[in-house]
Amino acid sequence: MEITFEMIDDILIVVLSGELDHHSSEETRDNIDRTYDTFQAKHIILSFEGVTFMDSSGVGLIMGRYNKTRERKGKIAVVGCSEYITRILDLAGIYTIARCFVSREEAVAALDERGEGEIWNA
Repeated sequence: MEITFEMIDDILIVVLSGELDHHSSEETRDNIDRTYDTFQAKHIILSFEGVTFMDSSGVGLIMGRYNKTRERKGKIAVVGCSEYITRILDLAGIYTIARCFVSREEAVAALDERGEGEIWNA
């Protein structure tokens, strides 16, 4: 699993590439959490454009990052999901806690434009 990060304002963009499974999820989670805390980000966008395989540990990774963003009154979004990843996230109920966008730019715009009191409709 390869991970790259980008910060835009208070949004941490996490670009994932490779297989997100029980072998890579712990290290991936630790890297995301460390970067999120270091930069004091509020929101997280997870980009799955380069993910070729994901199992239930990937769902757990998203759930844990959702809990972290909630502590800072932030939101989580996912982008670039293949049909395969979309099906897994839909079956796991992730779209009730995270919005899905076609692109990172679309997700950043949605996070920048929302009001502080606005409900995030997944």
